Amino acid sequence: MPAPQTAASYGPMDAASPPNAVDDRETLVARAAALKPVLRARQRDAERARRISDETIDDLKSEGLYRVVQPARYGGLETDFEALVRCAAEIGAGCGSTAWVYATAALHQWQIGMFDDRAQADVWGGDALAVAASSYSPGGTAIETGEGYRLRGRWLYCSGVLNAQWMILGVRIARDAETEPHTQGYVLVPRSEYRVEDNWDVVGLIGTGSSDVVIDDGFVPSHRMLTLTDALSGSPPGASVNRSDLWKVPFFAAVTICLCAPAMGMAQGALETYIEQVGSRRTRGAALSQPQRMADFPTIQTRVAEAAVAIDGARLLVLSDCADILAVMASGRPLTERQRARNKGDLSYAVRLARRAVDLLFESVGGAGLSNDGLTQRFWRDLHAASKHISLNWDMCSTLYGRVLLGLPAGTAQF
Repeated sequence: MPAPQTAASYGPMDAASPPNAVDDRETLVARAAALKPVLRARQRDAERARRISDETIDDLKSEGLYRVVQPARYGGLETDFEALVRCAAEIGAGCGSTAWVYATAALHQWQIGMFDDRAQADVWGGDALAVAASSYSPGGTAIETGEGYRLRGRWLYCSGVLNAQWMILGVRIARDAETEPHTQGYVLVPRSEYRVEDNWDVVGLIGTGSSDVVIDDGFVPSHRMLTLTDALSGSPPGASVNRSDLWKVPFFAAVTICLCAPAMGMAQGALETYIEQVGSRRTRGAALSQPQRMADFPTIQTRVAEAAVAIDGARLLVLSDCADILAVMASGRPLTERQRARNKGDLSYAVRLARRAVDLLFESVGGAGLSNDGLTQRFWRDLHAASKHISLNWDMCSTLYGRVLLGLPAGTAQF
């Protein structure tokens, strides 16, 4: 893969000829798909290292994949969430951990576009290929000062933190050290101003390196704060310079999209690797009178068919919701509470379908499928880990959607 280009002097005025330009979304999706074999070959190494390698991040950058929903002013494509979903799913069929790190960072390029123009310049003015990791739960407090905020806290589950140059951190905002926080927001912090505690020790999505971030006493200038109110408004500060309908989308309507997309890919990867394994495998042992091809078992055929249909159904749900969100934005209307609740329900159910697909397959992998070098078992573990995220949790999302459908209070305004 070619080395990525760093744009030391790249900025808004240079957007006519961005490095690694891509002409259309199909080219971008094809580039993501082309990485699948090499990502599968690197799966085990990513788990051993508990992080995605710099080589893999360089490959993603060199193919322009982080530009999918980045502002055009900094060389981005400003395509749409469908393109992000399709790219992340292709990468997820190669490596679940890589897709999780990619999809979150790619969406962060959109979120950074919500911030004040000066914050965007801080991130991309020296390197248009810079990316951010995040921890959205308010793990710290930002105390207002004259020029910005004093910051301290600990943030959990910072996926891709070892591959990022910036962090987006959820904070509770207080007027001073003595008063209770009065609202929430997100701050942009450069790599030099936080420390990473290496404590990611899990059974799935091991390669995401989702360790904690700690800040004991930091400072964030005012322009690097995006309040939760602005993020949900459909008219954040960055929309004054990034005028695509993308920046009219409320923050929480898009977050789940970037999380469910890798899950779609993991399920597809499990199906493909399972078919490769079963297609060449023959039974052996005393349970049957003679060896038989696994592919000849009707139960195996049914499992493959049901898994494939579940994956297709999940993909259609996700892409339909992507299209619906942008159609509403293009019409100039806000998303209704019912539309936002349906979005949460559809996307979490899509992940449930994907998980059902890999469960069907993994139940019949046999002893050969238990090897740590096996790909199907890793997709199974990674997808189960992904489905534990609160934004994908069916128990939580189904309750929210059901309450709204029944005319009951949603229980939260932040979705």
